[in-house]
Amino acid sequence: MSTGFSPYQLPDDYADIRAAARGVCDAGVAPHAAEADETATFPEKSYAALRSADLHAPHIPAEYGGAGIDALGTAIVIEEVARACASSSLIPAVNKLGSLPVILDGSEELKQRYLPPVAAGDAMFSYCLSEPEAGSDAASMTTRAVREGDEWVLNGVKRWITNAGVSEYYTVFAVTEPGKGAKGISAFVVEKGDAGVSFGKPEKKLGIKGSPTAEVYFDSVRLPAGRLIGEEGQGFSLAMRTLDHTRVTIAAQALGIAQGALDAATAYAAEREQFGKPIAVFQGVQFLLADAAMKISAARELTYAAAARSERGDADLTYFGAAAKCFASDAAMQITTDMVQVLGGYGYTRDFPVERMMRDAKITQIYEGTNQVQRIVIARELQRGNAF
Repeated sequence: MSTGFSPYQLPDDYADIRAAARGVCDAGVAPHAAEADETATFPEKSYAALRSADLHAPHIPAEYGGAGIDALGTAIVIEEVARACASSSLIPAVNKLGSLPVILDGSEELKQRYLPPVAAGDAMFSYCLSEPEAGSDAASMTTRAVREGDEWVLNGVKRWITNAGVSEYYTVFAVTEPGKGAKGISAFVVEKGDAGVSFGKPEKKLGIKGSPTAEVYFDSVRLPAGRLIGEEGQGFSLAMRTLDHTRVTIAAQALGIAQGALDAATAYAAEREQFGKPIAVFQGVQFLLADAAMKISAARELTYAAAARSERGDADLTYFGAAAKCFASDAAMQITTDMVQVLGGYGYTRDFPVERMMRDAKITQIYEGTNQVQRIVIARELQRGNAF
């Protein structure tokens, strides 16, 4: 019996979000993507375009001056930005990553102080979890915060911090009770202008070159007690809850990169002629394009399903977030490699965007938890009965 409703058809509101984001990105982001990659500089013009359309931090709730776009809509925005420029997609993605701990557990005072500037585009928010000796094993961090009266004194270093030096605000995780492992870690908001905060040289990276990545140093940084996010000792739990939600954004980023590569290769194959015919008519090329399209379709369905669970806070979000991130990023790496193959020698040059997309895709298999870690997470959730 038909009810006249298809559960697999997105409401028109999301189509409108996609159309608006694509229009902004085609006009104001894509033209600057190659330059950001070549010069390894933050794409200020792309940021301005996103900010003008309220797409730089679309997840910020309306009560704090944001667009109030839900998790699925935000994933679609990130997907569309990544289709044009992966580096620029880290603007909305990392704004969400950095500010989500405040949204989830922050006091009203913290929300009122830090969310409106991000919503207005006057500041960005980064996330400081990893350290030189604490990557996948984040609980082994050594950055310390010691309570002194009404202040916390923060010392340590964080590595692989996206948009370091560009962002005004940083969510920083630090040990507040040594010897308790993950239960001795707390979270704080640190401002770029706080005395004792400094930054290392930007890393020289394979891809996402337009998004600066650097170490952040904390030398006796004094933080008011109110900068604590949530409860003392709950920081690691908050970090993991945050990643459950934001792995969806990395899945969306990977999805967008893959879609951009397929779009470019499909257009090229229709125009490039060999043996008197467009190469799009040859089966070898058709199979590469068809496989890419299938994987993108599957990744999109999984990513959107995970985004919906993120919005609802479903019990199986951990599984779906890890599965979406892992599947979409593996697919993006394979697809971008294959799309370089479609373009042949031209695909290996910087005259075409697919080689940049291939380099950009690789990081999606690594950050916010390597795909090996994602598979561990997925297996554990299966064993706990939290999948599906």
